[in-house]
Amino acid sequence: MQLVTKVKSLLATPAGWDTQPTERWSYYSYFAGQNVIYTLFNVCLTTYLLFLGIDPLKSASVMLAVKIWDAVNDTLFGVIFDAVKFKSGKKYLPWIRVSTILIPLTTILTFIIPRGSSQAVKLCWFAVAYILWDTAYTLCDVPIFGILTSMTQNLDERNTIQSYKSIWTYIGVGITSTATTVLISEKVGMGYGMISVLLCALALALMLPASFRLQERHHAESEEAFSIRRMFSYLVQNKYLLIYYVGLFFYSALNVGSAFQLYVSYYLFHSALFAIVVGAIGSVPQLFVALLLPKLIRRFDKMKVYRVCTLLYVILSVITWLAGYEHVWLYIVLFTLRALPLSVMGLCMFMFTPDCAEYGRFKSGTEAKGITFAVQTFMAKLTGSIASALGLFLLGLRSVGWKTVEVSSFQELEASGVTQTPHALRMLWMIFMLIPAIGGAIAYVIWLFYDLRDKDVQVMIDCNTGEIDRETAQERLSKQYD
Repeated sequence: MQLVTKVKSLLATPAGWDTQPTERWSYYSYFAGQNVIYTLFNVCLTTYLLFLGIDPLKSASVMLAVKIWDAVNDTLFGVIFDAVKFKSGKKYLPWIRVSTILIPLTTILTFIIPRGSSQAVKLCWFAVAYILWDTAYTLCDVPIFGILTSMTQNLDERNTIQSYKSIWTYIGVGITSTATTVLISEKVGMGYGMISVLLCALALALMLPASFRLQERHHAESEEAFSIRRMFSYLVQNKYLLIYYVGLFFYSALNVGSAFQLYVSYYLFHSALFAIVVGAIGSVPQLFVALLLPKLIRRFDKMKVYRVCTLLYVILSVITWLAGYEHVWLYIVLFTLRALPLSVMGLCMFMFTPDCAEYGRFKSGTEAKGITFAVQTFMAKLTGSIASALGLFLLGLRSVGWKTVEVSSFQELEASGVTQTPHALRMLWMIFMLIPAIGGAIAYVIWLFYDLRDKDVQVMIDCNTGEIDRETAQERLSKQYD
């Protein structure tokens, strides 16, 4: 009966909600397509660069260098986003429509680096293509997350949409992880160039409906033009935005494991296809958690849930590392248990940004959703690149002794006969499992200082939209916020 009720909530509009089912479904579909592409970069880019035979230390250096531009373009786009006024009166949709075309094109460009060319040519091609992709992705990430604050002002509706959206996020992740693993494996042997074309065509089909079905209903009465100086002043004032993203920086930047999933499966569990097994097992708790999360965060404040799951994730990661990779079934059991708190973290991860945007406006009187969501985009891309670069850097250390070879797939890698030393394999396991646990532990300590409560955010939303005055809002808050 409960499952039937949840299905009905997906097909109808509950009382008090603003959005319509087709609109919500296009929002969910967009994230499926977006994460098809994001997962291709997050999961496959490190493997792709290693396949090119590039020195891991050089690849890591280029990744970090690109982040210099990333810091500039995210900051500039946040300012531009808050300043630009389109004739249509729309704030988010024009950017979403442009980026929907540019992201697939720049993705393909990144994954067609010519084999056989010099390392200098490969590195230059990668740097230019990666910068273009990074810029295109910036154009979509701020608007697609920010538009939710324009679609509805109901906090329960926002949280529910974000929770169900995460199911589709996992669908996108699952499609890419499964397809790339099978196609690049030693059983098939397709190259990343063709794989990127196929996945980008799928992503475009999934993302396109949002450009026509999403609606911007609620607009701020006044928006303040931002200078760079004013932007940093706003960020300093919004302490919850800073606390949350400082913690997320350590959690995500040290989350080097996902970039090495295929290599771990091939070298430690003897087949790249093993990644599909653990991925399928992990998807079960993800779906279960996604369906229950809206009810869970209505009963408990979502940051409390988030912190508990972070701590469980750290503990289970350390236990898994200590248990080792020699016992496959023990690893599968521990991986499944670890997937439960990790699923909650993944679902909740970007639910805090809209709350911080509402807090920032309530505190300063400034409408700055562009800046707020630019921080989210910047942090997601920065930490993703740092994680990949850090993993490549650690693997490329001379003390590790990792052997590189130019191939197009695991099929070619298997035919090459290249093997790694036991010490190199132990270091791969440590990078894969222990380093992420350290990042989670640091994040947990930082998030202890985040005490912005969900029920207070709804009061701030009501004040920001003019439903109640500021004096009434202050009386309804559970505490006085600095």
